Amino acid sequence: DTKLENLETKHYVIVHGGGFGAWCLYKTATLLKETRYQVDAIDFTCSSANCYDSNNITTLSEYVKPLTDFLDKLLDGNKVILVGHDIGDACVCYAMELHRSKVSKAVFFVAAMLKNGESVLDTFSMQIGSNDLCQRSQKFLYANCKNHAPTAIDFDKSLLNDVMFNQTTAKDVELALVLLRPIPFAPLTEKFSLSATNYGSISIFFVKTLEDFTISVSHQETMIDSNLPQQVIQMEGSDHSPFLSKPQALHKILLEISKIPVK
Repeated sequence: DTKLENLETKHYVIVHGGGFGAWCLYKTATLLKETRYQVDAIDFTCSSANCYDSNNITTLSEYVKPLTDFLDKLLDGNKVILVGHDIGDACVCYAMELHRSKVSKAVFFVAAMLKNGESVLDTFSMQIGSNDLCQRSQKFLYANCKNHAPTAIDFDKSLLNDVMFNQTTAKDVELALVLLRPIPFAPLTEKFSLSATNYGSISIFFVKTLEDFTISVSHQETMIDSNLPQQVIQMEGSDHSPFLSKPQALHKILLEISKIPVK
């Protein structure tokens, strides 16, 4: 309890990955609140209860707006620990660049760790291209007809058990299959501008999931080697959705990270 009171911040802001919504973080949010942390789980535009059509999102700033609006309203002097999953980590990178003074640390799990000048598509294209099952689980949507670029990516839900949820209980898989929504495509193609002054000055922690069939361990290690986070923590027995498959382990890791001094 004494250590908790002495932390720079005990406020976690958690964001979901592509297709998911704040709903998927209910176990993590509950566990953190039970240990006296403040938690906000953010829905990106067109996610979860937000009714905006994924096909109509044309920029990353539109997609990330709920997170940047939240940080805009945070009082000066207050800091948070940002946590992101999958392509939600790219949104965390974007927010870190804009709001350096309001971010204490960033935690990436099953992450899109980006370098300056890269897009999410750049980071994941090689991994997806070499993973036949992952490729087949994704379906491009063309709201503007197939002569143009895709407008969103949907899922073949019959394959997701083996791609995203290979360690998740059947009950949680059924919940996810009902609530997953298409991912807007255009934000995935935007090149990021990340500076050493802002994004590069914030301590990053990477959680590596060892049973992940969406982003392989070797690809996770490639991103780690390219970005050199302050610390890498391994999570055994977790698939691509540790907030559902290993919530207690993820909770323990987040508690540990909150107490690690930044460099």
